[in-house]
Amino acid sequence: MKHPNYNHLLYFWKVVRDGGVARAAEALHITPQTISGQIKLLEAELNGRLLEKKGRRAVPTELGLTVYEYADEIFSRGQELIRVLQGVTPHGQRTVTVGVSDVVPNLIAWRAIAPLTQGENPFRVTCHTGGLDTLAADLAAHRLDFVLSTSALTASSGFRAFSHLLGECEISFFAPPRLAARLRRDFPGSLDQIPFLLPTERSPNRRVLENWFLENGITPQVVGEFDDSGLLKTFGQGGLGVFAAPSAIEQEVVRQYKVRIIGKAGSARAKFYALSMERRIRHPAVVQIVAGARGTLFSD
Repeated sequence: MKHPNYNHLLYFWKVVRDGGVARAAEALHITPQTISGQIKLLEAELNGRLLEKKGRRAVPTELGLTVYEYADEIFSRGQELIRVLQGVTPHGQRTVTVGVSDVVPNLIAWRAIAPLTQGENPFRVTCHTGGLDTLAADLAAHRLDFVLSTSALTASSGFRAFSHLLGECEISFFAPPRLAARLRRDFPGSLDQIPFLLPTERSPNRRVLENWFLENGITPQVVGEFDDSGLLKTFGQGGLGVFAAPSAIEQEVVRQYKVRIIGKAGSARAKFYALSMERRIRHPAVVQIVAGARGTLFSD
């Protein structure tokens, strides 16, 4: 085979990117039967299956993922060329679509993603937030380039993706100035029976904190649980209780929420991941995110 049939390749790319044959057929204004037939011809050319059924969804096989990555580069560049020629985007501007799990602190997401918008050849960034299951489904359907998460994807999630550790850091405890000054004495024992604001059970950091409390003989008086880390910090700023945040952003937390650091949970670590469909990272935005996180954000 000298070169693949790019028409067949386009149909396969649209099926994976749009999340199914029916959606791809609607976008291309052809029948689903035509798309299915063209993909079968492409599979015959490549001597392997590109799609397999998983429940009601058609997902890429291992071969399909490899073919999709190359097809995505080909056709994404083609679409970018059209946008440039139409004057929709500045010449040569790169785009990236990011999913941010709603349990990732906004300040961590900002520190990780903001550098993509800077420099000589910046990206135009589109961010979507939501639960990890929803974002993982969008990642598998190639509607997202990568996902920021506080946990790796497990085999039981039902999605085939790769988890790249961005880094980890200690966890710091915060409170308004007067309360922080009092609790700083005899830390960590001073936290026993103190009003606390905690992430909900959906957050992996909730389990990390609970294990640390147990190890140190601390029983927090839980007065609030939050999915949104920003809302949790706002309640903490109002003096309703002690709260925790990753030490990597402790100075930003102090400045933004006018609180003070009580101390650090040295043995408790917050971890962050970039989830990608690539085993070996090639997407330039993900390469930059990983390098920046490991080199600066979580360098300690």
